[in-house]
Formats: sequence, C-alpha cells, structure tokens
Amino acid sequence: MDTLAQDGVLFTRHYAATAPCGPARTSMLTGLYLMNHRCGRNGTPVDARFTNLALEVRKAGYEPTLFGYTDTAPDPRRFAPGDPTLTTYEGVMPGFFVGMQLPEHMAPWIADLKARGYDLPEKRWSVYKPAADFRPRPDESPFAAPALFASEHSETEFMAESIRRFLSVRRDENWFVHGVFLRPHPPFIAPEPFNRMIDPAEVPLPKRRTKIAEEGALHPYLAYRISRMGAAGLITDDPLDTRGLSERDLRQIRAAYFGLIAEADAGIGRIIQHLKETGEYDETLIVFTVDHGELLGDHWLWGKEGWHDPAYHIPLIIRDPRPKAARGKVVDAFTEAVDLMPTILDWLGLEVPLQCDGESLLPFLEDQHPPRWRSEAHYEYDFRDIVNQGPETALGITSDQCSLAVIRDRDWKYVHFPALPPLLFNLREDPNEFVNRVEDPDCRDVVLHYTRRMLSWRMEQADRTLARTYLTEEGPFERRGPRR
Repeated sequence: MDTLAQDGVLFTRHYAATAPCGPARTSMLTGLYLMNHRCGRNGTPVDARFTNLALEVRKAGYEPTLFGYTDTAPDPRRFAPGDPTLTTYEGVMPGFFVGMQLPEHMAPWIADLKARGYDLPEKRWSVYKPAADFRPRPDESPFAAPALFASEHSETEFMAESIRRFLSVRRDENWFVHGVFLRPHPPFIAPEPFNRMIDPAEVPLPKRRTKIAEEGALHPYLAYRISRMGAAGLITDDPLDTRGLSERDLRQIRAAYFGLIAEADAGIGRIIQHLKETGEYDETLIVFTVDHGELLGDHWLWGKEGWHDPAYHIPLIIRDPRPKAARGKVVDAFTEAVDLMPTILDWLGLEVPLQCDGESLLPFLEDQHPPRWRSEAHYEYDFRDIVNQGPETALGITSDQCSLAVIRDRDWKYVHFPALPPLLFNLREDPNEFVNRVEDPDCRDVVLHYTRRMLSWRMEQADRTLARTYLTEEGPFERRGPRR
C-alpha cells in the first residue's frame, strides 16, 4: 500500500458514509448517503429503483466482475415470498457478474481447504480455531496462536489467487474487477507468520477511560453499546467478554488485527505485481479502500458501531495510470465513500447519474483542487433492531429514532440523534472525544453553527431523483454538473 500511495494519490481525510458492511458498501456502490438509500442494517433491502456502479459501467462495455461479497439485501418486492433469495442479506449488487462469491459461509474456500487435506471442524467459524499444537512463550498471550491453516492457504490468499487467475486469461481485453477481502475481520486470528509479525509491546492500548462506568456516562447509547461487549466473538465463534481483557491480551488481539492487515497487504501486492508483469499496470485505474474501520477496544468498544472516528475514518488510495496523473500526492481535503462511484464513472468518460450524492475526485488525480469543495465530512449510523428491538427497548425509543448523524471538520464534531441527547467535541483539544461540550455555555454558538450546517447538508442532499429535471416543450431538460 505504501508503494501504491507513492505512485498515486493518498487521501488522508477519507470517510465512510455509514456502517456496518452492507450499508457502507451500498453507499460506496450507489454514490448515495444512508438518508437516501435507507439501507441501514445488514439485511435492510436496497430499493431496486437505484442504479449502481456495476450497472453504469456496463454502459461502457465492461462486465463488472465481483470477487468476494457486497452484502446486498435484495428488494423483496421483486421476488416471490418463498424465494430463497429473501433469506439472506448476502446477496450480490445487481449488475455484477460473479467471478467468485465468498459470503460468510465461505464455502468455496473451505472446500479448497478440505481438498488440501485439512481436517476441519463442522461449525463454519470454527475454521478459525487456533492450531492445536500452539504453545505460547512465557508471558505471551494465548491469543497469539496461529490459525490452523497455513498462510498460503488462507482465505486472503485464496481470494488474491482467484483474482490473479481471472486476470491471467484477460490480457487482451478490457476488464473491471471489484475485489473484496473480508480480512481483517473478526475472528482476529492470523496464520503464521502474521500472527507474530507485530510485536504486541509496540502496539498502543485502546483509547478509553479507566473505568467502564465513566465511559458509559458520556451518553446513553454508548452505555448501551458497552453493555453489549460481554459476548463478542473476536477470536473464534466462542463468546468473549472483552471488558475483562488484560493489558497483555488487549495488545495481542490488536497486534493480530495489524497482522491481518499485513496479510491483506501482501495479497494485494501480488495482484499489483501481476499487473506490472503483464504491462497492465499502466493501463489500469486502481482504487484501494475499505467499507469501514474498527474500534479495536477504543471507548471499551469493538466493531464499527457508533460515532467514533476509528469506525469511519478509512484509507483511500487511487492510482491513475494516465501519464499526466499525479504521483505521490497527498490530499488532506475531506472526501467520502460516496465520491467513488462518480470518480470511476468520470474517469471512464461516463455520465454520472443524478442520484449520486458524491462528487468526482478526478481533479485531485490531475493535481488540481476542485472549487467549492466540501470543508467537512458527514456520516450516519442506523442502529435499529427491527426483529429483536434491543436498543429500542433499552433506550425507550422507536426504531425510526434509532439513528445518528455526524458532521465533523478539522475543529469540531457534532453528533445528532432524533430522540437522544446530542454530542459536541472539540477535536483540537479533545481528539479522542472524551468531553461532550454540547451543554457548555461557551459553546452555544458552536452548537448552533453545526446544527445549522447539518440541517443545510441534509436539505441539499435529500433525495432529488427528478428534482433536477424539468419538462419543456422540447421534452425533459436535466440540469447536470456539480451541486456545490
């Protein structure tokens, strides 16, 4: 990734539009904010009226091929009630040809392991049970155990090799690949040598208050989320109370996560090396990003739920192969996941659909700065539980009130809830978001400023599918171009 960034453009203030996986990928692939596509949870259907990146690039003659997953719950209005498609949120975004789907059951990879002679447990997630012969060194955490499979047979390598094989027979034709690596992702157990690649002693501890009660006192939703950390499946499918982990175990689990990042880095590196060996590297637009981040114990939380930056501040590297494209450029302007679809379509010379909330990043790739670019990032999170009503019951609110919206710039972060108290953080003085200043008399003007900006943002970005179309005597007229 470092090498790719040195040969492309690194966006250091890039943010996911939402979390978790399915909603985040919906925003990435439709160019829509959560408030418009309304797919708030893994399992919430995506309205079939929306176009997406795969459908649009087909207009240029590409067959967009998926390796991995998009976690797209289909619109149930287009299927018969008994259709098995409606029993899972792990569907594929319309328009993609499936090169190799690897949903949570991971059947293709597990079949590959069995073909190699691995004696695997029956339960799916038990494939991540640690190697039985592991013996930790003195004072080493038992969570340093490697996976029971070799690194050359891991899920990450299986994915990378599948993509390389696909590319190896397409040297003389245009192709479009969406490659999705699941890892790093719980369970946090890495194969050798990645399980011990990162020294736990060099890994910082989570940023959090000393006592759980002090942390939870900041906000009712935070207290609720911390209460759910008593049975997290971080290591295997076995419940683990993350609130009682020792400092040694905390550092080791975080080290394993970084080891999994290194493993993914190596797999992606081999794909890029293949492109260089075939000469396709200088003909291929490469976009590296992720759907969301991971809290890794910050604020006593694991996962990606809530309002904290580690769950939404994500990497973005774009390598434009054109001769005059920027090389080694670092962009610290605020960019968002909704910008990716417009960027790719713009690069291909295709029209950007009016539905898109994002803007093309192409000027940045050409070493320019677009006029009137945004000065903040926005993201949203929907925490409703339609089936079990967990947060609804615990917090005394309705499902439609189980959401939050964030606006953050270089100085402040404002978090708004429909029915719970708001939050305001001074990021210059309090970058880890420990002190809520929303009731501080000295911050009344700040609160007013950011509530106004959030309202303006939502009004400008509300669904406007036909709002820029006008019927004239000559027929429909559409006003296109940047909205800023």
